[in-house]
Amino acid sequence: MEERKNVYGVVLAGGVGARMGNVEKPKQFMEVGGKPIIVLVLEKFIVHPGFDKVLVLSPKQWIRYTQDLIQKYIPQNSRIEVLEGGSTRNETIMNAIRYLDAQGALDDETVIVTHDSVRPFVTHRIIEENIKAAQQFGACDTVVPASDTIVQSTSHQIISDIPDRSIMYQGQTPQSFKARKLKQVYESLSVQEKEILTDACKIFVMKGEEVRLVQGEVYNIKITYPYDLKVAESLIV
Repeated sequence: MEERKNVYGVVLAGGVGARMGNVEKPKQFMEVGGKPIIVLVLEKFIVHPGFDKVLVLSPKQWIRYTQDLIQKYIPQNSRIEVLEGGSTRNETIMNAIRYLDAQGALDDETVIVTHDSVRPFVTHRIIEENIKAAQQFGACDTVVPASDTIVQSTSHQIISDIPDRSIMYQGQTPQSFKARKLKQVYESLSVQEKEILTDACKIFVMKGEEVRLVQGEVYNIKITYPYDLKVAESLIV
């Protein structure tokens, strides 16, 4: 019997791709390099030996379609489970944690590595460092140093601040956590806080919990707009 590692990939495929324009299906199902983007992501996760399972959180109406895609492109997929996502990003993550709890797989050391289903250029190193940082520190976020000057405008018309770029970072994914701790922190939020705090790492920060940084890669892009598809095609060659 294979030893349980207490580490689970959680691929967040709950979006419908509104910013991609008038498309017939969510952006995670669009193709790059001849494969659906979500398949490219899952290939990176399923080959990593550190995961017990990889959970895919999908809109309810796209669950069967997701399962069919996985069966087509990743036939050796016994470690992949497709689950229903939630109404928000954090509720989607909570659905994954509730699934683990129901399976008897949730304890204080259980780690989840949460990742956007439209960020296909994540590397083995990034995943590995996320697992280690979450195991050691409880929470981590993948980031790259900000390359451009950050301009803040509270009015959206006039500059209110220009922060020191040397301490600014751009967030990517994965974001990884000890799952039970994340569940406890999330459940301590008020209804209003849950509506405002859409980023899981921000929940930790707002509650005074440390979140470690993992170095990302500039090319670990999120495919959001039509232009991003062109960039992704050039990267996949």
